[in-house]
Amino acid sequence: MTNLIATDTTLPVHLLGHMLDGYDCPAILVSANYEVLAANDLYRNAFGALDTSTTPHCFQVSHGYTVPCDQAGEDCPLAAATLSGKKERVLHIHQTVRGREHVDVEMLPIYDAQDSLVFFVELLKPVPLASGAVANRELVGFSPVFNRMLEKIAKVGAHEASVLLMGESGTGKELAARAVHLASRRAARPMVTLECAGLTDSLFESELFGHIKGAFTGAHSTTAGLVKMADGGTLFLDEIGDVPLSMQVKLLRLLESRTFRPVGSTTVHTSDFRLICASHKDIAGMVAAGTFRQDLYYRINVFPLHVPPLAARLDDLPMLATSLLRQISPDAEYHLTPAALTTLRQQAYPGNIRELRNLLTRAVVLSDSPVLDQHTIIESLNYGAYPAPLPASPTTPALASNLRADETTAEPIWTSLKVVEKQYLDALMLHLNQDKVAVARTAGISLRTLYRKIGT
Repeated sequence: MTNLIATDTTLPVHLLGHMLDGYDCPAILVSANYEVLAANDLYRNAFGALDTSTTPHCFQVSHGYTVPCDQAGEDCPLAAATLSGKKERVLHIHQTVRGREHVDVEMLPIYDAQDSLVFFVELLKPVPLASGAVANRELVGFSPVFNRMLEKIAKVGAHEASVLLMGESGTGKELAARAVHLASRRAARPMVTLECAGLTDSLFESELFGHIKGAFTGAHSTTAGLVKMADGGTLFLDEIGDVPLSMQVKLLRLLESRTFRPVGSTTVHTSDFRLICASHKDIAGMVAAGTFRQDLYYRINVFPLHVPPLAARLDDLPMLATSLLRQISPDAEYHLTPAALTTLRQQAYPGNIRELRNLLTRAVVLSDSPVLDQHTIIESLNYGAYPAPLPASPTTPALASNLRADETTAEPIWTSLKVVEKQYLDALMLHLNQDKVAVARTAGISLRTLYRKIGT
């Protein structure tokens, strides 16, 4: 049922409005004067019902503006479509029933029999996982570099092109991969991830292609590989730069033919998957150095996408910090003081968002209050750092260069990084009620690594 709004136009708006129900995404009918005339059910579910007592303008409904978007400092798809006479597309942050979210907007011009431009159909497709405000979304931000990344994700998601995500460790490349997957026609099928770092040739081949019973020592049953599991969906190869050179030729053959053989089998299988790869390494440099196959590089680098470091999007830091705090402690609401935020902004963050998350987790563990002040942030920054060495002392000549003497006990106070790490993980275990899965996720390590580090 189309939601109609009173209008003075003499054209059969109610008939045009019904066509919106044929779109598989939120859609509105807009006049050349920016008036929203009708909306489909998908629009009302995503953005809320329109106020039928007036004829609202699209810029009011979407952004709360009093003037068109291009007069408020943003791109206006309606103005662009009017100028070009063709479909135009832009990424906007819209008000929704869940808050402000990134939306991929397409504006389609509609002409009458005299070729006069009379209406526009505006198609609005929320970008998966992304939010322009603090919500339960995982990709959070509004900075220019962040918005440009989301715009490219929205564009490439609708295609089948292989994507190569490039960026420093901890920037959120896996989240970007998931956003590409969810923006694709394969969203209803699984995205299967293979972490390529640290895999031997045999383990990589077995994980990727699977194996049959008896293929090697310990193969007690036939196991499907990740390529088979990704059939119809997306195969995400994280840290593709770490794939052994000897295995790259088999990966290339898979990408060229979409066929593979499980380890120990002579039967050829097929799989229809969309490929997304990620790496923090300079793959092009590895090609030049001869450590990565050039033909494989051109197979995976169809659509390169750069995931920006946190240092390039510090405008997003307050929003990111609030969102991370909600993830770290969903049952208790923590707040950062302005001085604490100022201190956070001054950090370099070589570990990017993962480092910020760890820092905020320490702050939550160390704080006795839901208000995280500057002192708590500074304490969290210094927590686990090696003490500064003191000048040589006649009483402690062997320890003076790397130990700090306690004034009351004369016992050296020095904690190894391993001990500090154990203390940090023990504190997390206490804070997260011994939930090892949550602790591993918060600390940014695997569950296997956590068990090894805590010794249980």
